[in-house]
Amino acid sequence: MNGLIDASAAVEAAPDIVGGKGRQLGQLHGDGLPVPDFFVIPACWSSLRGRPLPQSFVALLAEALRVRGWATTPLAVRSSAVGEDAAEASFAGIYRSLLNVTGVDALVAAVGAVWDSLDTPTAKAYRERLGVAGAPAMAVVVMPLLPAVASGIAFTCDPLSGREDRIVVHAAWGLGEVLVGGESAGDEYVFAEDTTDTWRLIECKPGRKETMAVPAPAGGTQRLAVETSRIAAPVFERESAEQLAALLRDAAVACDFVAPFFDLEWVWDGTQFWLTQARPVTRRPHHTYAALRDQAAIWTRGNTCEVMPEPLQAMDWNFSRRGCNDLLEQGWKLMGYPLLPGVQRAGLFDGRLYLEASVMQWEAWDAIGLPPERFNALMGGHQPVIATTPPGWRQRLKRLGRTLRYLRSAPAMGKRGDAEVEAAHALAKALRDVPLPEDNAAIMALLNRLFRPAREFAGMFFLQGSGGGSLSLLLDTLERAFPGESAAIGAALLAGGEPSVTAQQGYALIELAQRARAAENAGGLAKNAEFAAAFADFLERYGHRGHYETYVRSPRYHEQPERLLEQLPALAAVDLEAMRARQKAAAEAAWVRIRRELPWWYRPLLGAQVKAANRDSNRREAARSAIIALLASGRRLWLLIGERLVSEGALAAREDVFHLFPAEVARYAFGQLPGPGLRARVARRAAQFALWRASEPQEWLTRSPQGQIGELSRSTPKKGQKSAAGELLQGVATGTGRARGKVRRLRHPSEGLALQPGEILVAPSTDPGWTPLFLKAAGLIVETGGYLSHGAIVAREFALPAVVNLPGVVDLLADGEEVEVDGYSGTVRRVLP
Repeated sequence: MNGLIDASAAVEAAPDIVGGKGRQLGQLHGDGLPVPDFFVIPACWSSLRGRPLPQSFVALLAEALRVRGWATTPLAVRSSAVGEDAAEASFAGIYRSLLNVTGVDALVAAVGAVWDSLDTPTAKAYRERLGVAGAPAMAVVVMPLLPAVASGIAFTCDPLSGREDRIVVHAAWGLGEVLVGGESAGDEYVFAEDTTDTWRLIECKPGRKETMAVPAPAGGTQRLAVETSRIAAPVFERESAEQLAALLRDAAVACDFVAPFFDLEWVWDGTQFWLTQARPVTRRPHHTYAALRDQAAIWTRGNTCEVMPEPLQAMDWNFSRRGCNDLLEQGWKLMGYPLLPGVQRAGLFDGRLYLEASVMQWEAWDAIGLPPERFNALMGGHQPVIATTPPGWRQRLKRLGRTLRYLRSAPAMGKRGDAEVEAAHALAKALRDVPLPEDNAAIMALLNRLFRPAREFAGMFFLQGSGGGSLSLLLDTLERAFPGESAAIGAALLAGGEPSVTAQQGYALIELAQRARAAENAGGLAKNAEFAAAFADFLERYGHRGHYETYVRSPRYHEQPERLLEQLPALAAVDLEAMRARQKAAAEAAWVRIRRELPWWYRPLLGAQVKAANRDSNRREAARSAIIALLASGRRLWLLIGERLVSEGALAAREDVFHLFPAEVARYAFGQLPGPGLRARVARRAAQFALWRASEPQEWLTRSPQGQIGELSRSTPKKGQKSAAGELLQGVATGTGRARGKVRRLRHPSEGLALQPGEILVAPSTDPGWTPLFLKAAGLIVETGGYLSHGAIVAREFALPAVVNLPGVVDLLADGEEVEVDGYSGTVRRVLP
């Protein structure tokens, strides 16, 4: 038989040895959470149930009590069955736990009673209902019984609605067993999350109060000394309640930062809070619109994999899970659409960022009547669509009203967004070189300045998240006039318009490349002051950008200027005049056709819509640039904080800070979380991150209304007809014109030196870090994206033939094979030799 397992070793032990509760408590202990000392009796000993226990086992328990000084200490003896407290099955209330157990004889009896609860009819029926096979086994957790002034249970989500932005706490004077057993309703405290992962009390419901009792080992009761004046009083004031909520959130994030939804038991001893149990919330309802409750939830990375194709670290997820909502909600709020409070549109699966397409499709359909199929084309991806019903006249009238309200309010919100973009850049610049304060409170004040736009800059988020409205209107008008050709004609009309900040960056880089060539001809770059000044100016304007810049972990151009310098020789050969002639020709050809085939009154309508679509696409890119500037300044501050944590022994490397939530760093800074707890969390998350990076992501997945993961999909390019000319692949047309050339597959923009002028760039995704390569390529093929994606916007600006939304095409095509990219029809033709 095995010996006993200490608290510090429980997290490393296999679940079939320490059981569910023992393993979870071991993790909390290792992660620096306030858990009472405990030991675990391994599950293998439970095979002795129903038989006389050997003296060696009794002696083992007696020695454990002696060395810990617990011989006369009242103890809690808790079940920890194999499979208990799991995400699929909690076994709550099924197995027995005993309190106020004192002495080795009482402990032996209590352990036997816990083991015997494995064989009760209730336990057997529960296991049969869940299909739990095999012989049951029970580990036992033994810890001191805390002198509870107050205690209770808590859920780090709303267990009834499933809302993720709520924490619900039930509190009672004395021991929380009275809450679990229904002897007291206790007080209910509800907390809401704000934009900086802090939790504020929003509601307190007083519960039924009565004298609390503790079951004694012999079956009698032992009354607690709860003052009469306290029985009727609320358990918490606001400050202490919010302190508990912060601790509960920290515990849930430590257990699982992706799905921090836990059922916890806590105790307050009059001095500090303790955690005595943590288990995942089972069968958490999916919080969604009423019309979607009987439909499968559709999750897709058809859009997000363009800017965040790799797994997210904890800090990336902390910003993305709320940031996605902030971006996507502003347009609906502006038109007065009744959004469902607390709905979550972002999710993490295998470490990758997904969006719940079913929610987004519903909001677009219900608010303005945009068909789900049309929404998918704008968004990108091959995910299925939700079921809808034809609208009645009242619904149509509401949609018209919302559209008019949006058109009336959008100009003012756009101007506000323009101002906030400027303010965000100014703030990022102000924080770019500021030193890290020595005082922790001053550091948090500095970070709060950085977080302020997330709380206040609704206009900037409106520009980034709702910039597709005018483009959608333009495409709708063109689709009615030219069925099936709206994407191609729209791309042509937008070619060569007022350049976005991303296009300006590309043009500036070409100019810089030409300066570099002139400097080389004049004696070399190293001694050329004119080039040095031009390069410094470029970094001042665009140095916050970089490869896959949405990740906080990604270095920026100002950190790695060599990434820019190595691209200059090839870019110096780019013919800007030819590009501008191509842009002008594409736009003029589209207008010629419009004048020839449409009534005259279409022209002013389309002219206004083209101008609005160009403006809003540019604003979308400008807002993104501002957000990235803030992230770049935040990255610098977090790396400085990481360096300080390394110097204090809390982290092994400064980049480890990206495996943490900001709130975890704050708790460490103020002495609420020990350094070993930080290191344990980082080590576990780094190991998980490595597994994520090695996994094969799915393009989309579904989750049933009951919560089960359903169909998974990794789509392959849609093949069209075969002909003597070669096989056709059908994607989404986002650029204009046609191009023929040799394939060059690149999986990361850092590989860009391999791309030769005139080749067809084939990539899994594109973000602004790829823009310099667009200038060299003759055409563009991308696995991801839709009409509103970054690659689509910039390809239209450069009049670059482009086809996106062809998942798997990087593996399908081969370097050097010849293809034709048709930006009019959205097809890629493999040219036969």
